[in-house]
Amino acid sequence: MTLRVTPQEPPHPLAQNPPEAVEAPGLHWRLRAALWWLAGVAVLCVCVWVWLNDQITMQGERTIYTARCDGGEWAGNRCTGTLREGDRYRFRALKNRREVLFWVLGASSPSAKFTDCAIGDGRNWKCAPGADTPRTITREIASGEPVLDDSPFGLPFHGVSKWKWYLLKANLWPGRTADS
Repeated sequence: MTLRVTPQEPPHPLAQNPPEAVEAPGLHWRLRAALWWLAGVAVLCVCVWVWLNDQITMQGERTIYTARCDGGEWAGNRCTGTLREGDRYRFRALKNRREVLFWVLGASSPSAKFTDCAIGDGRNWKCAPGADTPRTITREIASGEPVLDDSPFGLPFHGVSKWKWYLLKANLWPGRTADS
């Protein structure tokens, strides 16, 4: 008795599965990867936006970004010359001690402080004039913004947002108007 084997063709892939059950290999993996990539980009964009708008800062701290007017004068908030980045003033409210420390970022001058302050938090405080008042731009911050002081003490300033300050520093801001 001899066993005879006849070659057969392998079955067609669609013969076992109806056409609607066939899926492209890797489709789900690619879709998941794209969604994770988009989620990562969205989180990154939100983080950059929050950082550029100073929505989150160190506890009890606030930085005020200023602009200066080179080759011109201020007419309200408008510079008749070239708008440039100014100093950055950092304020740290110490609620338990009723003090507010302040300094100019990047300057060699030492920090100074107000000692008689009513402090709600780092974005809401008010201090009485002190010996260091002429070295700063404000004695009060309300809702995160400096309150202009009507007294002859303190330095005049024109504030800009953080993102505008960085564009001014890079000489990329074409405007001539400060925010305040």
